[in-house]
Amino acid sequence: MKGLHISDGVYCLHADAGSEGLFEGIWPIPDGVSMNAYVIKAEKTALIDLVGSGEAVRGQLEAGLSSIGVSSSGIDFLVLNHLEPDHTGWLGEFRRLNPGAQIVSTQKGCNLIRSFYKIGDGLRAVKNGDELDLGGGRVLTFLETPNIHWPETMMSWDPASGTLFSCDAFGSFGALGQRVFDDEFDEAEHAFFEKESLRYYANIVSSFSGFVEKAVRKLDGLDVRCVAPGHGMVWRRDPRKVIDRYLKYASWAKGPAEKAVTVVWGSMYGNTEAGVRAVVEGIESEGVPCITRRVPDENISWVLADAYRSSGLVIAMPTYEYAMFPPMSYVLDVFRRKHIHGKKVLRIGSWGWVGGAKKDYEAAIESLKWESLESCEWAGYPTEAELETLRERGRELARAVAGAPG
Repeated sequence: MKGLHISDGVYCLHADAGSEGLFEGIWPIPDGVSMNAYVIKAEKTALIDLVGSGEAVRGQLEAGLSSIGVSSSGIDFLVLNHLEPDHTGWLGEFRRLNPGAQIVSTQKGCNLIRSFYKIGDGLRAVKNGDELDLGGGRVLTFLETPNIHWPETMMSWDPASGTLFSCDAFGSFGALGQRVFDDEFDEAEHAFFEKESLRYYANIVSSFSGFVEKAVRKLDGLDVRCVAPGHGMVWRRDPRKVIDRYLKYASWAKGPAEKAVTVVWGSMYGNTEAGVRAVVEGIESEGVPCITRRVPDENISWVLADAYRSSGLVIAMPTYEYAMFPPMSYVLDVFRRKHIHGKKVLRIGSWGWVGGAKKDYEAAIESLKWESLESCEWAGYPTEAELETLRERGRELARAVAGAPG
């Protein structure tokens, strides 16, 4: 991959990781993920962020450096906005090739460099508003943006080109191929990457939505002409679009979100599944969009994305050994970790010899700040009367979601 020109002296070094493995060891990436580093060439040369330790990705980065006439040993400053290993896995090798480069990060970032990579020399800790003079009138400014999504994160701002190097902020899943800029993708491709942006946000960033809003406020007054993230396309035509997208996602953490219902369900022998069909009929009869996700068949990554964007949820599972169906326990634990708050929720489910899921469920959602409709449980297969009750519960939930502000 060649280094791609952004503006005078600014280049993107783009690499794609394939679909093998899981992002962060958890999240599937069936369409891969892009990894972006950047170079600013002035009197001094700065490399902004790195890539992981995989040989193929590292090779793409090295080829990109070579294409713009830069070698690893010729870099004066390595700026690390975020220390997660997908952005720093090459750091040990880089340090071996270039022992004299100054490594710039926040104080917490420098601490992680010491603990992750056992590098203690040549570190420069910066704080909000500090500057790095590259010569020739080129000055980088640093903005501390903690918890997007690790506590050490920052953004780097190049006022000369109007480029914001945001690392994990404003990112997305999905490999980019030979193109990286927003004006190189058609409408259908943008729609795909918007879905992958939401999944990335819900999976990676949603726990820290308040910090996203604080970070965006720090951009007030900056003439941002390009957003250059660590994952996903580089926004040079419409940088405000991706910033506003992240603000929208952040607002959903407090609710309401989109006027839609996500049905998360599991069933052992079809009894709870029959109740799900009735609830969905009720929701759809009110004209409210409804998305269904079955667990454990579908990965939590997509369940989480749909639940995050929906104002309403149906949680449907049978009682299993006097408690919740175990896959649903995992889902609710992830919802708690990712702060899936402020939803209007209906819980339904079948039981066999005795109930028990209710108590387990209520303990699991205690911190989620949900507005719960009356639960509906039944023994074995639902009767016609119970099915009609379930349809009505679905209609009630749909009306509550449709009438919510937003």
